Amino acid sequence: MRLSRYFLPVLKENPSEAQVASHRLMLRAGMIKQQAAGIYSWLPLGWRVLRNVERIVHEEQQRAGHLPVLMPTIQPGELWQESGRDNSYGPEMLRITDRQGRKMLYGPTNEEMITDIFRAHASSYKELPLTLYHIQWKFRDEIRPRFGVMRGREFLMKDGYTFDLTREDAMIAYDRHMVAYLRTYERMGLTAIPMRADSGPIGGDDTHEFLVLAETGESEVMYDSAVTDLRLGDRRVDYDDAAQLRAICEEWTRPYARTDETHDVATFERQVPEARRRLSRGIEVGQIFYFGTKYSEPMGATVQGPDGKPVPVHMGSHGIGVSRLVGAIIEASHDDKGIVWPEGVTPFHCGIVNLRAGDGACDAAAAALEEGLAALGLEALHDDRDERAGTKFATMDLIGLPWRITVGPRGIKGGVVELTSRRTGESEELPPAEALAKVAAAYGVRAVVEG
Repeated sequence: MRLSRYFLPVLKENPSEAQVASHRLMLRAGMIKQQAAGIYSWLPLGWRVLRNVERIVHEEQQRAGHLPVLMPTIQPGELWQESGRDNSYGPEMLRITDRQGRKMLYGPTNEEMITDIFRAHASSYKELPLTLYHIQWKFRDEIRPRFGVMRGREFLMKDGYTFDLTREDAMIAYDRHMVAYLRTYERMGLTAIPMRADSGPIGGDDTHEFLVLAETGESEVMYDSAVTDLRLGDRRVDYDDAAQLRAICEEWTRPYARTDETHDVATFERQVPEARRRLSRGIEVGQIFYFGTKYSEPMGATVQGPDGKPVPVHMGSHGIGVSRLVGAIIEASHDDKGIVWPEGVTPFHCGIVNLRAGDGACDAAAAALEEGLAALGLEALHDDRDERAGTKFATMDLIGLPWRITVGPRGIKGGVVELTSRRTGESEELPPAEALAKVAAAYGVRAVVEG
């Protein structure tokens, strides 16, 4: 991709309406444009990050055995009347009347609709367990939308729904989601801590929310620093092994970690050595719920049990804020120059800066690097504009690509280019093939260095 042909409306000044780093940097980096309060258009750079986050969520859900579907954004109001939530959900739900006078709504969540799908097609306990999920736009009419995509009115969300015969089976599904979420966040370069939470309007007895530590987080968090050292890494997870899932969940939930809503000072001081006690703030990026038969009983979602009698299924709901995650990643990974993307979600794998566009040797070397990365399955953003070097470097720092290769006349004469890590700021001069190999290695791609 050549920057001279790309749509990247970067801003030099900080927007006055942006209160937090992610909102400020997403506007400055040309990722989004506000269309109304809490409603944004995703521009090309932002769209690429959003799709990368969505891709990781899909991959980890399907790795855990969950089946993707796609439900509509508009739902019939009578489903919510069946569940009893029509009047209890509150003014956050956007209610609509169509031209036939039927009550409709713009879905803030999908428990009712997925229960309706299940009851229409499932009839036997032999069809369980079942997990269906989708990634779809939601709308909640926040009274004070703020912080950009962190608390918008329209947002992209993954919500998954589990159906099981018993509570014990449903809790295995609960553990499966917790582990899948831990792997999802880790792949995005995030440390997300699971904390027992309040179920809110979703309902249910067991629920954990996942919080990413950040100074601008909405929740105050008290935790044992040991939890931030935990990693799944390359650990092989068998999602059919209930005992392994439970052990991983206990490993992550055993260290003390609570928000101010559930914090207990005496327990914190008793369980956590003083040297490991931490006070911070956190951003919620996901939540998992078990709510049993809260929806299946009133909506008649039953299956024939082993004894031939109808049994209401036990259900759970599991959400990840996909668009919210983009903001959370920036909050957790930025500096005074701009965004610092983790390799897993970066919009482009590498930036190429041609310091002298129009010079034959520099143009050829930059084009060769672009083609070399493409051959390795890596995408580059090639700054071929006729701009000052300082402007080009500032743009690359702002948009935060993990790696930058700089091509200049002096280096080309000496057979080298400059490779720079955005995270560390360290630069080194290398032959082009070695620079390509080093970038490839950062993404787990093997490159053959000739010479």
